Amino acid sequence: MAFDGVLLYGLAKELEAALAGGRVDKIQQPEKDEIHLIIRSKGSNHKLVLSANASYPRIHLTRQSKTNPLSPPVFCMVLRKHLLGSRLIFINQPGMERILEIGFDTVDELGDQSRKTLVIETMGRHSNIILMDSNALVLDAIKHINHSISRIREVLPGRPYSYPPSQNKINPLTVEMVDVKRILQSTDPENRLANLLTRSYTGISKATAEEICYRGGEEPCKIAVSFMQFFQQVKDNDFQPTLLMDQSGKPRDIFPMVYTLYPPSLLKSCSSFSEALDDFFVMRDQMERLQQRSAQLHRIIKNNLERCYKKLALQKDELANAKSAKQYRLLGELITSNIHQIPTGAAEVTLLNYYDVNNAMITIPLDPTKTPAQNAQYYYKLYNKAQRVLKNQSRLIKETQEELDYLESISQHLSMSTHADEVSEIREELVRGGYIREQSKNRGVKKQSLLSKPHRFLSSDGFEILVGKNNIQNDQLTLKNARSNDLWLHTKNIHGSHVIVRNEGKPVPNTTILEAANLAAYYSKGRSSANVPVDYCLRKNVKKPGGAKPGMVIYEQHKTIYVTPSEAMVSSMDRL
Repeated sequence: MAFDGVLLYGLAKELEAALAGGRVDKIQQPEKDEIHLIIRSKGSNHKLVLSANASYPRIHLTRQSKTNPLSPPVFCMVLRKHLLGSRLIFINQPGMERILEIGFDTVDELGDQSRKTLVIETMGRHSNIILMDSNALVLDAIKHINHSISRIREVLPGRPYSYPPSQNKINPLTVEMVDVKRILQSTDPENRLANLLTRSYTGISKATAEEICYRGGEEPCKIAVSFMQFFQQVKDNDFQPTLLMDQSGKPRDIFPMVYTLYPPSLLKSCSSFSEALDDFFVMRDQMERLQQRSAQLHRIIKNNLERCYKKLALQKDELANAKSAKQYRLLGELITSNIHQIPTGAAEVTLLNYYDVNNAMITIPLDPTKTPAQNAQYYYKLYNKAQRVLKNQSRLIKETQEELDYLESISQHLSMSTHADEVSEIREELVRGGYIREQSKNRGVKKQSLLSKPHRFLSSDGFEILVGKNNIQNDQLTLKNARSNDLWLHTKNIHGSHVIVRNEGKPVPNTTILEAANLAAYYSKGRSSANVPVDYCLRKNVKKPGGAKPGMVIYEQHKTIYVTPSEAMVSSMDRL
């Protein structure tokens, strides 16, 4: 993300206009590397978030609320001691560095006024939040940096504060055109000019450098003109905070103005930097949390699938071995009929197989520690065990295969989940199925109803189409919500969602059936396949067998339609 000096320059102006003169009413630390300041300014409360997260360091106003720990961390207590009730006086950016300094006028326990400065350094894994006094001595930092971590710069209470090394870069707001041309023309022709800009000037990210070069073209002189025009726009505070979106509508980056390098369809203008940053990070935070929670459930499902695959292989092996049951009985009978001819302690015996049409001889392994009668009983026991296996193994294999199908269906629904509540429902389904042990503190607590609702679409013919998001919801949708004459659809022999077309007693046109079938294929494991078979029938022809797992049904009197899932068709349908 291009949280560079240019964006920070515009953000500093915006925050100072909103917060200058404001009073610090609350200080919270919901995360180990994140601080929230609640500031009362101009008749309103503003929540300022400062994060030293290595992946997403940032500072902006936020609408997001987080749960705070029962005991505030030490750094939070230090901030409360020094900053509660203070007035925010200024917000300053030194040069074009990725650093903001926030000055506060404070009153200590003796009633003396003093100046405290909160510094946030947004520098990737080196990000930090530091409180210093009027003499630039560090009072505390959210991350302590000692000599063993950095030999260049320590950040510890009582030590003087110093800026991070500048790497000899130049402030782009203070340069002249001739200086920019000289730097651009002095490079090796094979070096990319965008890389040269990021190495030579402070506060310029790769995305900003690429934009400056794109506006100027390939010639160094034209790029120098573009450079000066760009930073004149910065000096004039001519900003337009903009989100860069991907094809699915998720935010990829934030720019201080419209970057013409990208197509307009992927750019979303925002009213302020804080709005853009808050939208970006709230969505990123939701995506990361969703990914983390999904990853845990995927591991649980994967482990149980592997268990079932091993179990199924063993059951099939036992079934194959059990098919030799008649051979065990033959060996027992031959030993019994020749029991007086077999010496005790023999390791094997060769006897006439009178069941064989050719009267062939057969060698039978024996246990020398057992008598001939005990060896015969051993083979009869193997025969009886094999008979029991033959009787039960087909049923056990069917049950294991059904569990495999069920787990694969859960995995498919999980992979299509896009919201935290959908993941929570799948987790609850795994708890009900005994795949996750419920925590003791939650036992006996009445479960809440499902939080999410099925996907709802409107067909081009005006019919409502409902699509289940998980197995429990599939059961609810098909068995309780759908009417007997509604149309039911599901991919044939492919894990996926139940789809219901509400027909209100009217015939369903072929166009609607095609759209509903496309939804069934799209929300299934066959999403990336072609010519996916989709079965459809009236809801009254769908039944759930006794004891079947969630989402598992049987149906009859159905027809089959073949469709190739189309995301464009899904996107074009109206959602209810």
